[in-house]
Order: sequence, then structure tokens, then C-alpha cells
Amino acid sequence: MQETLPLMEFFYTIQGEGYHQGRAAYFIRLAGCDVGCHWCDVKESWDAGSHPQVAVDKMVADAADQESDIVVVTGGEPLMHDLTNLTGQLKDKGCQTHIETSGAHPLSGQWDWVTWSPKKFKNAVDGFGQFADELKIVVYNKHDFEWAETFVKDLKPGCKLYLQPEWGREPEVLPQIISYVKEHPEWRVSLQSHKYMQVP
Repeated sequence: MQETLPLMEFFYTIQGEGYHQGRAAYFIRLAGCDVGCHWCDVKESWDAGSHPQVAVDKMVADAADQESDIVVVTGGEPLMHDLTNLTGQLKDKGCQTHIETSGAHPLSGQWDWVTWSPKKFKNAVDGFGQFADELKIVVYNKHDFEWAETFVKDLKPGCKLYLQPEWGREPEVLPQIISYVKEHPEWRVSLQSHKYMQVP
């Protein structure tokens, strides 16, 4: 059981993406990532050793002190770590546990909501789609639409489908996403609305 985890940052903000967009949420961003997306906007999170190890009970106490009961664990790639202790303590405090992950490592912990955002840079664990409450594909170019569809057959029933433009290519990619969603209405558009709102 992990009593400490490498913590890059934590903040109380508005969830900017996906199904829970617009809701207040407390974010715990863990350090460490072996996926290596070239367009990642938090590359400083990749090296776990450059961030402090923080006691899990301290993280939980800080999270439970917020007005919202939604706690989003993100990274980096949070599933590089065993999250059983963290989520167990959060659940004991009455928190709703959400995770944002590439699925490149086995799922650990107790989750109320799993956002699965697979990446081409490192394959997801086989069968990870059975845990996903929402599938979020970051679209960088036109080939990503076909790639996105390869995951749909393996998802659990009711999983929400989102296409999100890579922030740096949004002017080029967003019109393509809009057209695709109009032709394939089972998908939805996700935007990084927190960047428009200028919140973390």
C-alpha cells in the first residue's frame, strides 16, 4: 500500500472537459508519465523524481476540505502508481473519485468515474475499455477519427464518446470534429473550456 505519492500540484477549479465539464472539482495531479505525448501541456509532470513525495492522508485531508466532493486524479499518468490507498481514503471521506488516464497501466483504486484517453504513443492495457465511463480521444489530425472508432467495440455499455481537439491545432481540427460529430452523432465534442475560462 502506497502511503506517499509524487505530487506535482493540486487545485480547486472547474472541470473543463468531457461529461462533467462545468462542475467544480478538486484536482490531484500526480507526477510520473511513461506515455510521452509530444503535444502534452504538462511535460513537467513526467519526471516523478522531480516532485515531492506527499503523504496520502495529507492529500485526502486537503481534498475533503473543499466545497465540491468531486476529486479528479490526473497526471502525468496516474496509474503508474497504486491508487488503492488514495481512493479508499477519499471514499471514506465521502468523495466522488474520478480519474483521467491513458489506460497504459492496470487500473487500481475505487472509481466513480473513469475517463479513458488512450494514446498512440503507448498502448492501453487489454480490456481497459470495460472500465471506461467516457472515452475521450484527442484529435491531432484526420487519421485520429478512424483510430478513435477502433476502441468503441470494446467499451462497457453506456460509455460516453468524446472527440477533443488538441489545443495547439484547434483552429484546424475543430471544424473537422464538428463535421464528424454531425455525421456520427453517437460522438460528442469536448473542448478544453478551462483554457477559455483561464482557470487551471
